[in-house]
Amino acid sequence: MTRLDGRTFDQLRPMKITTDFVKFPEGSCLIECGNTKVLCCASVEERTPPHVAEGCGWVTAEYNMLPRANRERSKRDISKLKLSGRSAEIQRLVGRSLRAAVDLEKLGERTITIDCDVLQGDGGTRTASVTGGFVALSLALRKLVEEGFLQEMPLKTSVAAVSAGIVDDRALLDLCYEEDSAAQVDLNCVMTGDGRLVELQGTGEGRAFTIEEQRTLVDLCAKGIREIQAAQKSVLGG
Repeated sequence: MTRLDGRTFDQLRPMKITTDFVKFPEGSCLIECGNTKVLCCASVEERTPPHVAEGCGWVTAEYNMLPRANRERSKRDISKLKLSGRSAEIQRLVGRSLRAAVDLEKLGERTITIDCDVLQGDGGTRTASVTGGFVALSLALRKLVEEGFLQEMPLKTSVAAVSAGIVDDRALLDLCYEEDSAAQVDLNCVMTGDGRLVELQGTGEGRAFTIEEQRTLVDLCAKGIREIQAAQKSVLGG
């Protein structure tokens, strides 16, 4: 099956990660997945939220889509005086995913917040936020080690994410907007560097899907995530 952009069914969109994209955060990158572009910035604070155990650190995330990230202007969350349900769901996903990579005791009593701002959305903004968020987090942790605030890197593994879906009864990897909007099944997958699942979000859009179809989609995601993790290692130098 030839897709709208000429890719094969198991091919990722072209991906580019530009590190240190902005000056002031402890870690930052611009991640581009096809026409989706997300700016990820990591900020370090020497304190933790009240719910965090003594001696441990915390990693959290915030997600926002700029008004003209999409084909039509959307209102800023601040104009509605509350975070949209979609943004809240996505930032919780990103935070959970990144915490899976970090030894919070080794991080110490500090908080790292990853801000994920969608500059342009064309499908896969949440998965790009996880993938780019890990790069920004890694850069911030590296800086803490270099400046002597940490004795060693507190990373346990890497994390990356990608989507897959069923469109016209065909399983496809890394859906663009047109594919995502027409998908019968949509699945987002987050995995660690050793291939373990962190989170799986699958939804039938108009029809149910089988366990076998889910396995096919997860296998597609696993292939894509291995390629994404190779790109992460390339820009991080590891």
